[in-house]
Amino acid sequence: MSGGSAAPKPGEPGVRAGRAAGPGRVPMGRTHQLFQDGAPGAYVLRRVMRWVRRPLLPAVRLWRRNIQLRIIATTLLMSLGVVLLLGFVVIGQVRNGLLEAKEKAAQSQAAGGFTVAKEKADAPAALGGREGDGTGGRARNSVNWRSDLVEQLASGGPGAFNVVALSPDSVDAASTSRAPRVSGGVDFSSVPVDLRSAVADGTGTFERYAQIRYTGATEDREPEPGLIVGKRLNDVDGNPYELYYLFPLTQEEQSLNLVKGTLATAGLFVVVLLGAIAWLVVRQVVTPVRMAAGIAERLSTGRLQERMKVTGEDDIARLGEAFNKMAQNLQLKIQQLEELSRMQRRFVSDVSHELRTPLTTVRMAADVIHDARSDFDPVTARSAELLGDQLDRFESLLSDLLEISRFDAGAAALEAEPIDLRQVVRRVIGGAEPLAERKGTRIRVIGDEQPVVAEADARRVERVLRNLVVNAVEHGEGRDVVVRLAVAGGAVAVAVRDYGVGLKPGEATRVFNRFWRADPARARTTGGTGLGLSIAVEDARLHGGWLQAWGEPGGGSQFRLTLPRTADEALRGSPIPLEPEDSRRNRERAEAEGLKESEHRLASVPVQLGADRSALTGPSGVPALPRAAAVDPAALPGSGARVVARTSGERPPESGGDDSEYKDIAGPAPRREDTIRGR
Repeated sequence: MSGGSAAPKPGEPGVRAGRAAGPGRVPMGRTHQLFQDGAPGAYVLRRVMRWVRRPLLPAVRLWRRNIQLRIIATTLLMSLGVVLLLGFVVIGQVRNGLLEAKEKAAQSQAAGGFTVAKEKADAPAALGGREGDGTGGRARNSVNWRSDLVEQLASGGPGAFNVVALSPDSVDAASTSRAPRVSGGVDFSSVPVDLRSAVADGTGTFERYAQIRYTGATEDREPEPGLIVGKRLNDVDGNPYELYYLFPLTQEEQSLNLVKGTLATAGLFVVVLLGAIAWLVVRQVVTPVRMAAGIAERLSTGRLQERMKVTGEDDIARLGEAFNKMAQNLQLKIQQLEELSRMQRRFVSDVSHELRTPLTTVRMAADVIHDARSDFDPVTARSAELLGDQLDRFESLLSDLLEISRFDAGAAALEAEPIDLRQVVRRVIGGAEPLAERKGTRIRVIGDEQPVVAEADARRVERVLRNLVVNAVEHGEGRDVVVRLAVAGGAVAVAVRDYGVGLKPGEATRVFNRFWRADPARARTTGGTGLGLSIAVEDARLHGGWLQAWGEPGGGSQFRLTLPRTADEALRGSPIPLEPEDSRRNRERAEAEGLKESEHRLASVPVQLGADRSALTGPSGVPALPRAAAVDPAALPGSGARVVARTSGERPPESGGDDSEYKDIAGPAPRREDTIRGR
């Protein structure tokens, strides 16, 4: 291997220590992106969270929607907490009282036993002084003295306590007089080591709590807690020994268990009783609220005669009376408005029909004058031409008014059949070509490589698209107009994008209002009536679809028509995002992401010594940055009011972006009211 191809060692210039760039190795600076950019870890985590959350969704939904359940559950939890706290306090007090009483009784009993043992140890000495030779009697007493003492002391409380006599040192098997003495089959090892040490080193009385174990015939007996009281004494021979009283705490434990059981039963009863009381109390409040909610829902569906049943004179009754008064006034107002609206619609319809007859007569006379304009002077001939143009606009306005009146009266009918939207788009573009030529605008179509078929009314869809395309050409400032088609899932979409003056903030919500114009001072070069977009949004609603708008000042606008592929199918999203890829915000985001990615690559890739640095820089020596990837945002949720403020000094793009194939993306469904308003 040549020296020029050898990689530098760690620590040398050009290579960071501990970060070899061999095959299959991931730079440490980018390990955190494995779970962010979609690696298997993040996918598995999302699946696990979804699997865990799925069974809990019904309970969470019930908890959010049922206020009575929340109040009762909160009351039960708080009651349970209070009962537990009270139970701990009461049990602690009872336990302390029982142990204190047991300690006093044990100390009294042990003190008497220690006194008897001391007196019995001193008695043989006086008896030996009266005997001629007391050696043999003393020896016999020394051998059996501890056994007799333990039996005598234990006989004072059979079952209440046991007695153990131990020597301070280890058991001497050869000396039976110093062997351990126990009563009741108690294991002498039950005496704790620390207690024995305290007794052996001190002269007073000591006590400890410990487990009392048994041997011999009582070996099967379970160990039990007890109190052990001990003291160091001298036997008949004057040798020191340890005397212990072992008091079982069985009775106290049984008493404490009885108290615990009583408290648990009483606490459970109290919690259940409080829950029942809370249910009854909350029911009295929640039932009228639920009744009011149900009646309000029925009122919202048009059943204006619904009223609450009011009983009593309390606050709930006052609420019911106020609700009924509100419903009555609302019914009156709605009836008045309906009557007024009915009169207005009938007036518009009648006027529109009545104007047709004189308009026909005026049209015939205008045609005669228009045909004979060559015989008139120039001023009169021009007047004849203007008269014909305004009559054409007047006829269009009457037709739009009649169409609006049909929508208002609910008499509009849909004649749906399977159509290919590509053909509709071609007819619309063909009709708009003369206007586009006069404006110097080029109309481009993207996404027409495959059929875009949907069940729709061809006449109404063509009217919607004609309005969108003509408006885009008229307001496009001579720049390109892009018509994009897409199909995905159960929806088809057609978006019309222009790069003209755009929409100001808030205008996207008003663009579908009747007779609304973004610039009132701007003349209508195409003779529009101001009702085109209003009729278009009604046509979209009639199909069960959406018509939405987006725009930014100086960056143009985009109108998107989304229709279901079948007439009985509900829309869940749109194949085309409402905000286009080449919007100002998306372009800035793409540039920022590209810059960040390039800086990260330059910082994480080691530069080899002797390598060609020109590959990392541009022609002027500045690091070359990769081109930002195209951003593909999801469709906005029905909000056409996505307007981006224009920065100072920025000019709108001259073209509509590249002609690359668009990737279908389904966005969330918009709210019904926003779609109706054209948002």
